[in-house]
Order: sequence, then structure tokens, then C-alpha cells
Amino acid sequence: SSGINAEWPLRPGMMTAIKCYHRGIPFAAVHDSFWTLPCHVDEMNEVLRQQFVVMYSYDVLKDLRDSFAATNPDVEFDDLPKSGDLNLSCVLDSEYFFS
Repeated sequence: SSGINAEWPLRPGMMTAIKCYHRGIPFAAVHDSFWTLPCHVDEMNEVLRQQFVVMYSYDVLKDLRDSFAATNPDVEFDDLPKSGDLNLSCVLDSEYFFS
């Protein structure tokens, strides 16, 4: 990889804001707090879940390590830990993923 995934710097808030804008959902955020009108809460929560899955469905740690290695060629980095078997798509049906 030639650096961090293009969507990673957007973080979930910005990714969610963009998707909400395209769906016509009023949206505001500060850090990890998200707001919309009460009539849009369920749809906003759906967008949040979808964007979480998008953001973490690739190897974030590998991209980060590769980016550090590219800018610090004289540093030797440890191997990454083995990935587990968490199915991120489970959050799409999680009632309390975000509340």
C-alpha cells in the first residue's frame, strides 16, 4: 500500500455527514456525538452503521504501518498481530451500536 486508505482520514463522522447529505438528512457532529432531527434518527443510525463497516472493512493497521514505514525507511516495524474473525457486518443489525 502506498499510504493510508483514502477514506480513513475522513473518519466515521465525515463519512456519515457526506452520506446523510446525499440522502437529504440534516446532520451535525462534534467528536463522537451525532445529531439530526428526530424524524431522521433511524435513518442516520443506519448510515452510521454502514459507514463503520466501510471504514473498518480493510486492514487499517497494515495501512498505518505501511505509511509509517514509507516515511521512516530506517525503522524496522514489528509484525502486525493476527486478525481475528469478527464479522463487522453484525453491527448493521445491532440495536445498541449507536444510541
